[in-house]
Amino acid sequence: MSRIRITGGEWRSRLVQVPDLPGLRPTPDSVRETLFNWLGQDLRGLACLDLFAGSGILGFEAASRGADYVALVERSRPAFAALKKHADGFACPRLELFCCDALKFAPPSTRRFDLLFLDPPYGQGWLARVEPRLNELAATDARLYAEAEMPLERLGRWSVTKQGRAGQVFFHLLEQA
Repeated sequence: MSRIRITGGEWRSRLVQVPDLPGLRPTPDSVRETLFNWLGQDLRGLACLDLFAGSGILGFEAASRGADYVALVERSRPAFAALKKHADGFACPRLELFCCDALKFAPPSTRRFDLLFLDPPYGQGWLARVEPRLNELAATDARLYAEAEMPLERLGRWSVTKQGRAGQVFFHLLEQA
């Protein structure tokens, strides 16, 4: 079991326990700091979706920065149990957790999301598999954040506007042309 810290917002410096589970690799602090410099530190007014939540760190960072609503989706029962424990500790009504497969996730009351975090397990083709669902999940001017084992140029109707690399991880901010 390792721990990572929330890098900004009202929960800054709070630690999140990361269970030692296969394929679970939380986004590093430096990458999250870069991401929220790109997005801005204040996410008030936004609905966010962390579609492959894992440790939940991206969703918790968004909620910490004031996002109006954050849905965290995780299919692994052990990872979901850890996620729920942390979410309960934050006692934040803006967080909602879903234990299901990313491809089967149905947002409550046909909600659309302004910001989607896509950080799936590597080597399993998840980004290509979830791409057809993006139009039904994303709001009109939604932005996507995606991590992958290789650089991306686009995902559906979204194109990469900013990107970086940390070790083996390629990270991208995508917006509609």
